[in-house]
Amino acid sequence: MASRGPDIARNLERVREKIARAAARAGRSAEDVTLVAVTKGVPPDLVREAVEAGVTDVGENRVQEGAAKRSALDPTCPELVWHFIGHLQTNKAARASRLFDLIHSVDRRRVAEALSRAWAREGRSEPLKVLVQVNASGEETKFGVPPEAAADLVREVCRLPGLEVMGLMTMAPLTFDPEETRPVFRRVRRLAMEIDRLGLPGVSMELLSMGMSQDYEVAVSEGANVVRIGTAIFGPREG
Repeated sequence: MASRGPDIARNLERVREKIARAAARAGRSAEDVTLVAVTKGVPPDLVREAVEAGVTDVGENRVQEGAAKRSALDPTCPELVWHFIGHLQTNKAARASRLFDLIHSVDRRRVAEALSRAWAREGRSEPLKVLVQVNASGEETKFGVPPEAAADLVREVCRLPGLEVMGLMTMAPLTFDPEETRPVFRRVRRLAMEIDRLGLPGVSMELLSMGMSQDYEVAVSEGANVVRIGTAIFGPREG
């Protein structure tokens, strides 16, 4: 007998319920939290099923996979908001700027410059929305600017033409106890508040992209308003 696929609608319902409870415990509304369905390795038909269950935002880790998936989904899901959440190489920045509505992973000036150049070449009127990625855990395996250098990078990015810094993104360590991630999320939330007080032009600190399948409840309780959920919706994937 062939194995059944994930019950995406039911999984989404569970995730939304947990987001609502976490938000309520923090005195917040679940409506303030954007659920980004991470579709790395997920075929378009399953992404379409998630859209039918109410998903409005999807996140991709790889530019090439995102391009192929968007080409497949745009005809039937034209209103989807596309997020790039993976490590961005400078030679992929131009293509990423055309494909994605929000880039979560600006972690160095060179990437920001490549995005700015692409924006200028294409003659767009609307700025490209970006987040600065912060490595608040200090792990060598994670990308992101150290917290103490985040404000300087934000200053550099917001001076570049065509880029609007909407906030910060971080990834917490993988751990058996999600509570161990709390200090990481709290540090990034406080960092965002500090940067916001600087009043930099083109910087809003409106978005905090924090939390994945294993720790999003803690992230929401610490102020995340964008969570990136893959496994909890689509089940484990290879790669």
